[in-house]
Amino acid sequence: MAYEKRHQKLLPRRQFISRMGQHFLIAMGMILISLCVGIFGYAFFEKMSFLDALLNAAMILGGMGPITTLKTVGGKIFASLYALFSAFLFIGVAGVLLAPLVHRLLHRFHMDEEDSTPA
Repeated sequence: MAYEKRHQKLLPRRQFISRMGQHFLIAMGMILISLCVGIFGYAFFEKMSFLDALLNAAMILGGMGPITTLKTVGGKIFASLYALFSAFLFIGVAGVLLAPLVHRLLHRFHMDEEDSTPA
């Protein structure tokens, strides 16, 4: 996804909203893939039903912690690694969602800076 360069005009509002939508879809895709990994991990290691695995994976991704007490060593190791991964995913998703806003703010700031510079 290419952003406009410093010397280019600010992206029109409609295109900016489209860019925000694209970033939102990317972020939701990251979350969905991560949720599927969590569901698979809980189902594989702890032999949970789909619904229980979904609940536990969603709670870990949401930062709340697991619901079901884990019984296997593999399940406990998986849950530990999945929780660490989820923390990094949170940072990544926040970056994806905020990138267009921060870029637009900085782009506007540099445009104002160039306009006020004497020739």
